[in-house]
Amino acid sequence: MAPNQTSVCPVCELHAEAVFRVEGMDCSEEVVILERRLKPLAGIEALSADLVGQRLHVKYDAARLTTSDIVDAAGQTGMRIWLEHEEPALLGAGLAWRWRLMVGCAAAIGAGEALSLLGRPAAAAAVFTAAAVLGGVFPARRAAAAVRARTLDINTLMVVAVAGALVLGQWLEAAAVVCLFAVAQWLELRTMERARQAIRALIDLSPREATVRRGGLDARVAVDAIRVGEEMLVRPGEKIPLDGVIGAGHSEVNEAPLTGESLPVDKGPGDPVYAGTINGHGALGVRVTQVGRDTRLARIIHLVETAQASRAPVQSFVDRFARTYMPAVLALAIAVAVVPPLAGADAATWVYRALVLLVISCPCALVISTPVSFVAALSAAARNGVLVKGGAHLERLAAVRVVAFDKTGTLTTGTLRVTGVIALGGRSPQELLRHAAAVEACSEHPLGRAVVDHARRLGLDVPGALGFASRPGMGAEADVEGVRVAVGSERLFRDRGIDAPSGMPDVDRARQDGHSVVLVAIDGVASGALMLADRPRDTAREAVGLLREQGIRWVAMLTGDHERTAARVAQELALDECHADLLPEQKHALVRELRHRHGVLLMVGDGINDAPALAAADVGIAMGAAGSDAALETADVALMSDELLRVPYAIRLARATLRNVRMNVAISLALKAAFLVMAVTGTATLWMAVLADTGTSVIVVGNALRLLRAR
Repeated sequence: MAPNQTSVCPVCELHAEAVFRVEGMDCSEEVVILERRLKPLAGIEALSADLVGQRLHVKYDAARLTTSDIVDAAGQTGMRIWLEHEEPALLGAGLAWRWRLMVGCAAAIGAGEALSLLGRPAAAAAVFTAAAVLGGVFPARRAAAAVRARTLDINTLMVVAVAGALVLGQWLEAAAVVCLFAVAQWLELRTMERARQAIRALIDLSPREATVRRGGLDARVAVDAIRVGEEMLVRPGEKIPLDGVIGAGHSEVNEAPLTGESLPVDKGPGDPVYAGTINGHGALGVRVTQVGRDTRLARIIHLVETAQASRAPVQSFVDRFARTYMPAVLALAIAVAVVPPLAGADAATWVYRALVLLVISCPCALVISTPVSFVAALSAAARNGVLVKGGAHLERLAAVRVVAFDKTGTLTTGTLRVTGVIALGGRSPQELLRHAAAVEACSEHPLGRAVVDHARRLGLDVPGALGFASRPGMGAEADVEGVRVAVGSERLFRDRGIDAPSGMPDVDRARQDGHSVVLVAIDGVASGALMLADRPRDTAREAVGLLREQGIRWVAMLTGDHERTAARVAQELALDECHADLLPEQKHALVRELRHRHGVLLMVGDGINDAPALAAADVGIAMGAAGSDAALETADVALMSDELLRVPYAIRLARATLRNVRMNVAISLALKAAFLVMAVTGTATLWMAVLADTGTSVIVVGNALRLLRAR
């Protein structure tokens, strides 16, 4: 189900799900308030809040409850809520009222100060009190909702602090606290909105309209109205609206929004294209194959949103700590207000210090410090073609110490390439290659395609062939430019009574190194040989080198390929360990053994054939998942392209995220601890406490946003 839709179970037609956007849900206490208000509703089955994304996922009984009932109940908490796919009536209301409050309070404080200078303290006190009371109306409404939900949030603490300041005769202090609270909240909301906009940028990749050919005419229609099988016209420079297959036209397509790959991909008839990618200079006719939530982009967005709502172990630890921390500080505040006065100290002084402690006790900055870092990292990874399924996988990725790779299609391209041509009998290598390619152009065998591709890359003119005959398991032959050409194995030569070529040390060495060898005979005479191999990816050695620079202690290769072929690739890439001729269950066992020997293990494979090994690893990465549903669904981490450099990038990002989280937690705790001491010793004021609380939230969110620029 798409995350922004309400759905009804097709079996029972009673159980439904809906996702709401919540304006004003900015702290964990507000999540508690919402949950305590909604859970008692008859028909609510489950609630799940995404604090950073300001989303609430609700499962409910559609026979007993409607989405309107949920919206009305949530509205009683002072937060505004609407179905995610619906456009809200007003946007930015939270920022607007805080801005008006800032301006109004600042003007009132200025007027009060002017009255004080004119020697009218009573009038100044009245103005300060009015500013504090009027400015406290909105926080008071939120505080009342929190009290009804039997919890304390920053609004409750602020109202208590402002009321206490007024009782103590601290008129200016009370007005300044309300004003600074509005300023700090405005800054915090602006910073959080930057994070949310960066996260939601992925959702805006696909256009809302497309040109569709209907009844012989081209018409612009909403993407939601397009059906599978219809033909879209994608003009040069336009984004491709939906998944499809090119029916007409050639162009280069920029798939960077989906895969992170910067180089455009040449596309022609029969090639798949995906929603959100960008057409180049040619016009394309595209037959639609997937619409709505079934497009590759929609599936990726859904997985990213699910990942952002998941919790890493470090987040759970911080939440548990915050639940212990806040009651402890509240108990300290009560002790500060009661104990010294009982011992004869000035009650007003110690009650004021207790009020400062109350404001300091709000754990918002500490609680938000962890999820915002993970969400920023997950969003940055998705923009760079790395789909991480959740914070827990990102945290484990940061701890990886050994990496195991599959070979074919992972470390290597999975496509055979000609590595050498040896000609005999006075023929040139180019002539031999032309004749072999002419025969193989009629074949569908991977070896044959590699020979033809090599000839064309060299710019050779491949002649036509007549009388083509395939010899299954042996090779093929045909007439080329008046001569009979046979291309294949030694079995084909024996079958045709042709003496196999001898005295070719290069061929013997190629066989020893794991290369495939194709023999060529012209008019019944051995005329040469072609050597082929599955070559390592261009960036494979660089990727392995970067992994070592990041402290990866051991890099291994696990493959079902022949031992000689595997050993050649392992030697070329300078791997630490190589295991060949493996069955899937043997790969699984070796992954467990490597984990035992070296520590947390990352397995990189294709996501399908390597499923047991990927499942056994601490973290499994599937390559080239943009075109594979299975890889998208099964892997812990999915690389949208086949770019191996994304593997060290993912580890680097994971470690940067953990460093960012630790830094945020340290900043939050250090500032809280400093102000706790300052509050008890009387060196902190209420307005300083307000800045310390919401200012810390701004700092940790801003620090987390740096991860969006991670490369």
